[in-house]
Amino acid sequence: MSQDEVSRMRPPLVPLATLIGRELRNEKIEKPYVKYGQAALAKKGEDYFLIKLDCQRVPGDLSTSFSVFAIFDGHNGISAAIFAKEQLLDNVLSAIPQDISREEWLQALPRALVAGFVKTDIEFQQGGETSGTTVTFVIIDGWTVTVASVGDSRCILDSQGGVVSLLTVDHRLEENVEERERVTASGGEVGRLNVFGGNEVGPLRCWPGGLCLSRSIGDTDVGEFIVPIPHVKQVKLSNFGGRLIIASDGIWDALSSDMAAKSCRGLPAELAAKLVVKEALRSRGLKDDTTCLVVDIIPSDILFLPPIPRKKHNMFSSLLLGKKALSSVSKSTNKLSAVGVVEELFEEGSAVLAERLGKDFPVNTNSGIHRCAVCQVDQTPADGLSVNSGSFFSPGSKPCEGPFLCNNCRKKKDAMEGKRPSRTTVTA
Repeated sequence: MSQDEVSRMRPPLVPLATLIGRELRNEKIEKPYVKYGQAALAKKGEDYFLIKLDCQRVPGDLSTSFSVFAIFDGHNGISAAIFAKEQLLDNVLSAIPQDISREEWLQALPRALVAGFVKTDIEFQQGGETSGTTVTFVIIDGWTVTVASVGDSRCILDSQGGVVSLLTVDHRLEENVEERERVTASGGEVGRLNVFGGNEVGPLRCWPGGLCLSRSIGDTDVGEFIVPIPHVKQVKLSNFGGRLIIASDGIWDALSSDMAAKSCRGLPAELAAKLVVKEALRSRGLKDDTTCLVVDIIPSDILFLPPIPRKKHNMFSSLLLGKKALSSVSKSTNKLSAVGVVEELFEEGSAVLAERLGKDFPVNTNSGIHRCAVCQVDQTPADGLSVNSGSFFSPGSKPCEGPFLCNNCRKKKDAMEGKRPSRTTVTA
């Protein structure tokens, strides 16, 4: 046998980078690519958005990177939306303990989001401005997606099985019975706008203030029953990935979740965002600020999410066809979980702060110093730190257990629960 024939029989050399990539896939530690697109049309100019791809849990360690995408739909001015855009991420991260593992970091994230939202609201209201904003705040770490939201800006997930999931809850009084009951129980009034002749028009609003939403950041001229405590949902995608569509109500008043998802399937994220905005404009016209972020979370060896076949199949055939379609795009990905499978890790939407902070808050009882669970200020109990007692916690709680609230944050909690008069209405 000649040397040339021997050479032809040898398997081709595999580049080192490819071998490393395979090893990472086998160990299931390879992170997905995050690709995004953004599009917007302005009517009032009160929509803002945030995109940060270079965040790190451990500064300087690229392996701890995560991404943040957010939409802030302001009302009655732009100051609350701008303030939340600039301050919210730092306030959330400051509420997460240092020197913890990734798994612990992800577990601490829902509580930190609650603390960050409330702290941002307190800080903004101290400035005395009266505008407000919705917030839909998305953190992507690997295949894990955590979404916190107040208001009616929405985030949906279009997974690779063609299943569209809502990752947020709309806090519109017109549509949310539980929120209406909470507002009235906390001292607010819910009703429509009265016009001449006693006729009621428009959507349900809360009074004072006339806001259609039950949760927001800001809104100093409305009662404290409009709370900044977010609905939080955390899911883990299969390593087929998925597409997030994050948008202000200018999109969702025109398109259903399914319509938005179907309108842009098979397109790169940048084109998809533009198409969603175009479709909303075609459907309803430009009646409000319209902002859309499309975020694709995809395996590292495909360019963009493949289109989903429109023909309907039963569940079994859909799974088989979905796997076949993806394998034709990326034959190098061997170990893939079922198409469209999304694991729900956490979901909580209670507006009661005590229920959201929990009882397992880290405490250093030996030092005699306790940290406020919301604003992260260190104080001693003698300095006025409210501890685990009274109506804030269950009767069986021990005074030495966390979480702890400083006086200022305790007052905020009591006001949100209707335990003291709401703020004086501010008139423009």
